[in-house]
Amino acid sequence: MVGNFLKKGVREMMIARPDEAKGFILYKHPDETVPFGSQLTVDADEMAVFFRDGRVHGLVQPGRYPLTSYNIPFLSNLVDQFTGGNLFKAEVYFVLTREYPNLKFGGKIGAVEDPKSGVPVVTMVHGTFSIKVTDPAKLIIGLAGMAKSDNQAFIDWFREQTLKVMRDRIAELLVKKHWPILDVTSGAYTEEIEQDVVAGVAPYLVDYGVKVMKCGNFVISINDEDRENLKKLYTDRSEEHTSELRHRT
Repeated sequence: MVGNFLKKGVREMMIARPDEAKGFILYKHPDETVPFGSQLTVDADEMAVFFRDGRVHGLVQPGRYPLTSYNIPFLSNLVDQFTGGNLFKAEVYFVLTREYPNLKFGGKIGAVEDPKSGVPVVTMVHGTFSIKVTDPAKLIIGLAGMAKSDNQAFIDWFREQTLKVMRDRIAELLVKKHWPILDVTSGAYTEEIEQDVVAGVAPYLVDYGVKVMKCGNFVISINDEDRENLKKLYTDRSEEHTSELRHRT
């Protein structure tokens, strides 16, 4: 929210996350030039991050503050000298610190050889996950380096990164465990796969101050044609095995 009001003839601002952005993980205040004495409101489930010249100068905890160097000392480093010290310049971000649930993801894992039939099958994964920002400063530095500063850009980047790691982890897990694809798609190993994926994603996100808390509605699937083909191959293999046993006896 950007509101202007007059105090002793000086135009000041009210700086806060607007109502329409309450559910955003990341919200950037639109004006980078802010008068001293402006009112900053930080909600209970967020932190305000002041960023300039490639680094974070300070974070502000929840509460309501007049923006002065008396109660927020680091603001003295952000003064715009060309305005006689009446303004400071910085990018102000509001970062959600509570758990953010139900973020959807989905995409192809790729072709994985089914150990029971020996046939490669294209597998897919979709579901939801919840995330939490554990270090707002790291998040802003990381996203600034990629020129991503709005909520949707962050969400798109996060989905892309997470899905990339998921593909590799799931494909590796299916190969190592030798699980039949039809068992996997039935949900028999969902809990184990979820735990492995969450653990595998963590190291790739720690530098951005973000953590995947848990997955939900986690489904690994294949298309109907491949499913029917695998069922037939399983049946044929089973009948061949039974026939061999009978022949031996």
